Amino acid sequence: MAISVKLEVFEGPLDLLLHLIDKNKVDIYDIPIVEITEQYLDYIRQMETEDMNIMSEFLVMAATLIDIKCRMLLPKEVNEEGEEEDPRAELVEKLLEYKMCKYMSYELKDRMVTAERSLYKKPTMPKEISDYRQPIDYEELIGDMTLAKLHEIFRIVLKRQEDKIDPVRSTFGKIEKDEIDMDARTAYVEDFLLTHKKFSFRKLLEKQSSKMEVIVTFLVVLELMKTGKIWIEQENTFADIVITAREAGQFAS
Repeated sequence: MAISVKLEVFEGPLDLLLHLIDKNKVDIYDIPIVEITEQYLDYIRQMETEDMNIMSEFLVMAATLIDIKCRMLLPKEVNEEGEEEDPRAELVEKLLEYKMCKYMSYELKDRMVTAERSLYKKPTMPKEISDYRQPIDYEELIGDMTLAKLHEIFRIVLKRQEDKIDPVRSTFGKIEKDEIDMDARTAYVEDFLLTHKKFSFRKLLEKQSSKMEVIVTFLVVLELMKTGKIWIEQENTFADIVITAREAGQFAS
């Protein structure tokens, strides 16, 4: 007469592997693959289920274990860094991830059980009590305060605000940035050269409306002199600067 054996129910092949590892008290990083594979296959042979989806998952893991067992019998493979690869490494990683998720589910379950013991009671305070406001005694609040004392306090506050003002920086005006388009200023000077083949530098600057325009115009003149588009002459140190366009036709757009 056959003896009926009741098998434990596992949530999946990884759950069964963890059970076998704990049962045999082996290191998860050094799984005795031969022994664990034999025990895993024994469990598969005793399984009775009509759900092929569940059965197929266990069979895939069984094939994976057999593949690892065969690879461990062969010479060990070496990676690009010259280190020997362990055929069990990928399986160990999956087992560790599953074990972590499983323990997290236990923790969440315990918290859910603890939360069920917490009771919540809506506030039932009478409206008369919730709307109550303690009366204010203005005489007690003011005490010995007088208009003279209030005026003194106000004067002290204003004095503190005045002391915070920097006597030097407070007189500075507002600094605003002048936006000057360098390309537009260059085009302006080149157009000026088309109609004035030879002219005074002072005459060119007189047409500028701001200090920033004068500075940018001066930079444009220096650049045109550097590229050889204009010639500059000055008779002496304080004499007027005379600008001559070498080839005015090249400035036509």
